[in-house]
Amino acid sequence: MANGKKINFKKVNFNKKVLSLLKGLAVYILIALAALVFFYQISGGPTTTNDEVPISQIVSQVKDGKVQKITLEGDKVTADLKNSDQKLASHKEAGESIYQILRSSDVDPKAVTIEVKDLSMQQAWIGVLSAVLPVILLVGLMFFMFKNARDGAQGIFSFAQSRARLFTKDQPQIKFTDVAGAEEAKRELSEIVEFLKTPTKFKSLGARIPKGVLMVGPAGTGKTLLSRAVAGEAGVPFFSIAGSEFMEMLVGVGAARVRDMFAQAKKAAPAIIFVDEIESIGRQRGMGISGGHDEREQTLNQILVEMDGFAPNDHVIVLAATNRPDLLDAALVRPGRFDRRVVLGLPDLNDRKAIIELHMKGKPFTEDVSTEKLARRTVGFSGADLANMLNEAAILAAREGKTAIDSKDLEEAATKEKLGPQRKRMQSEHDRKLAAYHEAGHAIVGHSLPNVDPVHRISIVSRGMSGGHTLFPPTEDRSNESRSRLLEQITAALGGQAAEGLVFKDISTGAASDIEVATNIARQMVTQYGMSSLGPISVASRPMFGVWRGAEDGGEMSPKMHDAVDLEIKKIMDTCYKHAQDILRRNKAKLDAVAKSLLEKETLESDEFEDIVGKKKS
Repeated sequence: MANGKKINFKKVNFNKKVLSLLKGLAVYILIALAALVFFYQISGGPTTTNDEVPISQIVSQVKDGKVQKITLEGDKVTADLKNSDQKLASHKEAGESIYQILRSSDVDPKAVTIEVKDLSMQQAWIGVLSAVLPVILLVGLMFFMFKNARDGAQGIFSFAQSRARLFTKDQPQIKFTDVAGAEEAKRELSEIVEFLKTPTKFKSLGARIPKGVLMVGPAGTGKTLLSRAVAGEAGVPFFSIAGSEFMEMLVGVGAARVRDMFAQAKKAAPAIIFVDEIESIGRQRGMGISGGHDEREQTLNQILVEMDGFAPNDHVIVLAATNRPDLLDAALVRPGRFDRRVVLGLPDLNDRKAIIELHMKGKPFTEDVSTEKLARRTVGFSGADLANMLNEAAILAAREGKTAIDSKDLEEAATKEKLGPQRKRMQSEHDRKLAAYHEAGHAIVGHSLPNVDPVHRISIVSRGMSGGHTLFPPTEDRSNESRSRLLEQITAALGGQAAEGLVFKDISTGAASDIEVATNIARQMVTQYGMSSLGPISVASRPMFGVWRGAEDGGEMSPKMHDAVDLEIKKIMDTCYKHAQDILRRNKAKLDAVAKSLLEKETLESDEFEDIVGKKKS
């Protein structure tokens, strides 16, 4: 997959402003340092001679004929000694003449060479700079402060500017060939590319170019990737922004950013605007606690106007992605705004094979790796899950010093993707035995039920929050579930606790997640699927005051119906639990054998499990 480099022009301009301010500040600092250095130098600076001596000592040396030359620099007196490189430094009183000092000590001034340096020009400059430089520095400081205040004021108005990132055709592009699977979605979106490339072809037949395309699907199914592929195929400017980036504390900022984003797109038309996670701003109106005046609803209103208002919006197509289409406002998803809805589901067998082969490129694999087998093993994985699984397999192989990725690495990566990494923790012998019988109970019950998928792996190694796991990965893609299969899934989920009660005459908290899964299936059978004695009636979730309340919360149900639903759920759970207990009583020897093997090996693969209990009957 090619990664397009994002260019944020607003950020670039901001960086230029900051750089300009830093340059200005650096100039002021250099001026101040230069002035200080100049003052330091002309005022004398540090002397390279020895420590100063009293002026009387220099006079005494002159009297003894040891001084060759005296140099005067203002009040500073420097004496060069004869036959030596040594110099004596001293200071005389201000206004006093060196000739008077020598004469008062009965020394002839002609006995020594006296050189007087003129410092009148330097002193004049000192006077001028001491008067002017503070004013210059003060003016520079005030200018710097006013410049910062002006840029700060401009920064406030920049809140209303769009935060959309622009991808141009000059940057690396993603094509449809870089996206594996999702063939139906690519066919739908390829027409959008044709609309942008050859609009006259469709307008000549009276067709109207779609204004918006809404992509719906679970997380990780490639909605954002397909949007970038559309931009890459069309070769037009692509503005990308997340729905949350419209929102700020200031009221009206979101609507202003929407106006600015569409204005930029119209200038660059034909163009594409991509809004990711649009449900963050496109939720149904009138459900908030602040009525219709909150910031989110005003932002949504502006989007509605820009997409289908009085102003024409030709050659700008809006792509949006969401995994919660049920939350979107009806006015947003109607034809005329989002004319098309592209549904992206979890990849099927052929799509998974294509995705796996795409992400296998550039990675070395051993000969025992089969994409067909791996695709069948990963039913229910999204495209993002598959990509991450292959990356984890490569990391595991590198960690163990291998030169190629093998099937064991892929199996461990697939398990890690769904259940989390292994956790090495100290367990008591009782806890290990409890986990072994618990997981063996799941496996024996599931193996005995004809509609439950075959056992793939049993382990008492901790992963994530679980103390062990029994995997029943689907062997094929299913779009529907039967009542008998759902009941058997509940029975298999309750097999762990049933095994604990049978062997230990007690139950533990380890079955909490199993009970939650089983209860959710039973609740859906009663409230949504009509698979109970209540008949084909739906008492599922209803929106109420912006909160989705289900049957378990009493939403849209009478107290009598609520009690009836609870009784039906309990009846299903009790029946399945009793069925699991009966299976385990009949297969107690197999249960003990599987648990014993788990305590020895900690993990059993499907063939090892079937060696103990026999082949599964279909």
